[in-house]
Amino acid sequence: MTPLTLTECEELLEIARRSIATLLEYGERAVLDGVSEGLNRAGGAFVSLHRRNPAPGQTRLRGCIGIFEADAPLADTVSRMAAAAATQDPRFSPVEAEELAELEIEISVLSPRQRAQAEEVEVGRHGVYITQGVHRGVLLPQVATEAGWEREEFLAGTCRKAGLPADAWRAATTTIEIFSAQVFGEAE
Repeated sequence: MTPLTLTECEELLEIARRSIATLLEYGERAVLDGVSEGLNRAGGAFVSLHRRNPAPGQTRLRGCIGIFEADAPLADTVSRMAAAAATQDPRFSPVEAEELAELEIEISVLSPRQRAQAEEVEVGRHGVYITQGVHRGVLLPQVATEAGWEREEFLAGTCRKAGLPADAWRAATTTIEIFSAQVFGEAE
């Protein structure tokens, strides 16, 4: 995965914010035009929305949706995932227009997933995608770091997110995949 430049990161953050604002105001996503060449490559991404708390420097998750499959230009993927994070995350009610000024956007541009053994998971470097039967769960690389988790806690947290017992990652029927992400946001 070729890292994005600072200019490309800033452009993706603007695309995400504009996509959410246009959706909230007009009921549809913004039209993308004049996108940098580097953002026309296919790529998967997650968009996380954090709402500022009254305490300085603190935020709480307000929505997070993403896609691994690199089936569209990265700019379009980020635009779609930003709109979905604002309105379709089943854990939260849709974002209201008056909340937009309180939101901080974070984008995680993803590498492809690869199968791994539990001992290959590096906290702070890898995200984890776990599947077992119809259950699946994913946690981005920054989740373990922010929570102060060690490897086994990270794997257990991903299992719980998948609706599995915390130790399901140990089962032979469980598939563990890892990925990396270039993470950047408006708070930086």
